[in-house]
Amino acid sequence: MTTIAARYESDAITRLLRAPDEERDVEWLKEALQQAVLIELATIPPYSTALWSIDRTLDMEIEIYQDIREIIFDEMSHFGLVCNMLTTIGGTPLLADEAVVPKYPGPLPGGVRPCIRAFLSGLNRDSVELFSEIEKPETPIITLRAEGLRPGETYSSIGVFYDAILDTFRTSQVEFTGERQVKFPLGTKHGKGNDIVPITKLEDVEKAIKIIKEQGEGTGTSPENPFPGKEGELSHYYTFREMYHGKKLVKNPTTGKWEFTGPAVELPPAHPVAVVPRGGWQNDPVNRPNPTTQALLDSFNEAYTDMLQGLEGAWGSPQQPIGTAIGAMGEMREIAGEIVVIPLPDGSGRTYGPEFLFRRK
Repeated sequence: MTTIAARYESDAITRLLRAPDEERDVEWLKEALQQAVLIELATIPPYSTALWSIDRTLDMEIEIYQDIREIIFDEMSHFGLVCNMLTTIGGTPLLADEAVVPKYPGPLPGGVRPCIRAFLSGLNRDSVELFSEIEKPETPIITLRAEGLRPGETYSSIGVFYDAILDTFRTSQVEFTGERQVKFPLGTKHGKGNDIVPITKLEDVEKAIKIIKEQGEGTGTSPENPFPGKEGELSHYYTFREMYHGKKLVKNPTTGKWEFTGPAVELPPAHPVAVVPRGGWQNDPVNRPNPTTQALLDSFNEAYTDMLQGLEGAWGSPQQPIGTAIGAMGEMREIAGEIVVIPLPDGSGRTYGPEFLFRRK
């Protein structure tokens, strides 16, 4: 099987899942892991934009802020683990290229969950609905009709894609080289299972995929995150559903079923960041930024590009220190805080949001 150049907007994942078992070899695995890298990367801009929109002027310890922040750290850990899976079998993550950078609004990479159109906006009910759709398991344990697949949907979840990757690791002749592995401690501050660790054997892959799936989707019997940062922490999907329903998810002591009947969950005050237009604010004729705002947007995009290039270098050959990417992440956060308070010119009361555009240097 020949490796096909990775692209963000493609049907790569659906095509990979259709491949017969005899074609699921090491080259299939390299392409699948590249697409998995793009999936993990694609979640971070929408989640981060919502996080940065939260107004913490009066309260620096907002629970929902902390919940989303921890989910982002989980996604970063997942991203690192998948990159380690790819490099240990001889692949190289491609990140700093216009062909693979996420596009918003737009589909998720590889044709996974094709009914979803991901976007960048502030925290609101629409955005948390998007986030929970991204994280949705194949069969949620809660029984509300609204929690299942939409009418006519027959595709697989992201978790099913990871199942196929794990099956191929188990059945193909994979050599674990242990090369270009990044090790980074996230578990102490962000929950057990969040350390980015080297992948040198099948058992490491099995553990990593278990963490990725269960932190995102929960288990088949519980919505709780088995690798929590705090006691009682739910998996990503159910955390976002609490925000959407406005109620805590609790177990009915009589029926044993999980239901959204607990205490109220209120979205915190947030700057009303509008949906960022595809290709950036210059493509919105009504809300084209003035030079000062454009300079901030450009600075953010430059930092985002630095982050992507730094991450690619961290798993590249020769390897570069991951500190460059981490520094760029901090710069992005600071600039985003300035952007999300700038009103749009259209008088709607909404504000600008960061664009997450790749600008090759």
